[in-house]
Formats: sequence, structure tokens, C-alpha cells
Amino acid sequence: MFNIIGAYINKLTKDDINKFAISKGANLSNEELEFTYSFIKKNWKDVLKNPSIFDIERYSKYYGKDNFIKIKQVFNEYKVYLK
Repeated sequence: MFNIIGAYINKLTKDDINKFAISKGANLSNEELEFTYSFIKKNWKDVLKNPSIFDIERYSKYYGKDNFIKIKQVFNEYKVYLK
């Protein structure tokens, strides 16, 4: 399963992330988009391996209040599939 996800992540672009964010009601600034893209590329394995110990609150400072609320909702929505 990690191989499939890894192949997808390797092809993931900033535009893909931005389109997904918009579809979920978040309009990311350039800085928020850059942080999100870099974070996903660097940390996806750790988050998938240990979703229950991942503390999304640690990253609130990288987002505006409204965007962070939406990002947190999306994370919690998809987190149920990682258990």
C-alpha cells in the first residue's frame, strides 16, 4: 500500500494540492500552499504510520485561522481511514 501512496505523492504537484484545498473550501495563500506541499512531500510516511499521535495543532501557526479550521476538518475526515 505504501508503494501506491508513495507513487502518488511523488507525482503530486502544488496545483493538485491547491485544487483539493479549494474543493474543501480552503483558499491557501502562497505561503500556506508552499508549507503544505513541503510538509506532505517530507512527512507523509510518518503521518500514515502513526496518525493517532500526529498533532495537527502544532501546525496552526502556518495557516490563517479559517484555513486551519478547514484543514483540520479534512484531516479528521480522512484520519478515520488510517486506523
